[in-house]
Amino acid sequence: MAQAEDYLNPRLELLAWEITRRCNLFCAHCRAGAESKVYTDELSTRECLHLVDDILEVGKSILILTGGEPLLRHDIFEVARYATEKGLRVVLGTNGTLITQDVAFSLKRAGISRVGVSLDFPFPDLQDDFRGKAGAFEAALAGIKEAREIGIQVQINATITKLNAPYLKELLNLALKVGAVAFHPFLLVPTGRGKDLASSQLTPEECEGILNWIYDEQAELGDKIFFKPTDAPHYFRIAQQRNKGTTSEVSPAGKPRMDSLTRGCLAGVGFCFISHRGKVQGCGYLNVEAGNVREKSFGQIWTDSPLFRDLRNLSRIKGKCGVCEYKRICGGCRARAYEASGDYLASDPCCVYEPIAQHQTSKL
Repeated sequence: MAQAEDYLNPRLELLAWEITRRCNLFCAHCRAGAESKVYTDELSTRECLHLVDDILEVGKSILILTGGEPLLRHDIFEVARYATEKGLRVVLGTNGTLITQDVAFSLKRAGISRVGVSLDFPFPDLQDDFRGKAGAFEAALAGIKEAREIGIQVQINATITKLNAPYLKELLNLALKVGAVAFHPFLLVPTGRGKDLASSQLTPEECEGILNWIYDEQAELGDKIFFKPTDAPHYFRIAQQRNKGTTSEVSPAGKPRMDSLTRGCLAGVGFCFISHRGKVQGCGYLNVEAGNVREKSFGQIWTDSPLFRDLRNLSRIKGKCGVCEYKRICGGCRARAYEASGDYLASDPCCVYEPIAQHQTSKL
């Protein structure tokens, strides 16, 4: 029987909402396999506004409006403004290519405080090839410039694979050059079109090296930029090992919630994802449905979903993740476990660490 310490108390801090799946690019890693077409049966404006009200009944989380490309949604500014006026902090996850001066003004007026722009390569030819459209690199930089000039914070999101790992330092320097306040490196979870990049996925040893590099860069750069490794829960184990047993909170002092790190895998604990058709998941990469907001309220799904109850119960995690002494602060990537094994409670295949309990057992 599970002990009380095996349970994680849920508190919704971040919610990513794929407000549309339509996209103007054709990115190689896209978890949604998004295309430049009209997707039928997306949530209507009325449903979107009702969903905002439902989210508020759970708490005032940070709301990430994403896609696809959210700027292709006709009512994006209306929904964003409604959410901000209700007290949510709203940010936009975008490829940046559609942010003109007028769009930046509309984003500011809607109350959007930050845009996360996806840049995976520091060079135009490689970025354009990865994103499936010529000119994507320069258009993204132009969009970043417009956002910053009107006073909207910018963070850089990058999906890390063998293809761009050699350019991480240059990518970081580009983020600093354009004035980004944060750099979010995502370790690839091979879903959607990303399945075609499986051979370019980093090995566990390469992941370990990159996460240690991130730790070193954060220590060196301090408040100049904030690193938030994503789909990389073992960063918390690395941080605690290198902090020699300090707490799991590794965010710089004084940072707001947007710039904080509290646990590794937050799926169903502090984070969830809502699709363009109302499907709720632990995250966008964990393609297991917790419920649909067209059938139940968001609050019911967040509180009672069997999927989320599983994810909050550490005693249910299997394999070496299940016996790991760091499972409370890390937990392993449940999406990567699911893609590798079909079981979202299995071990994360991207971690090199051998838990003490497993090491002791192997000696018997």
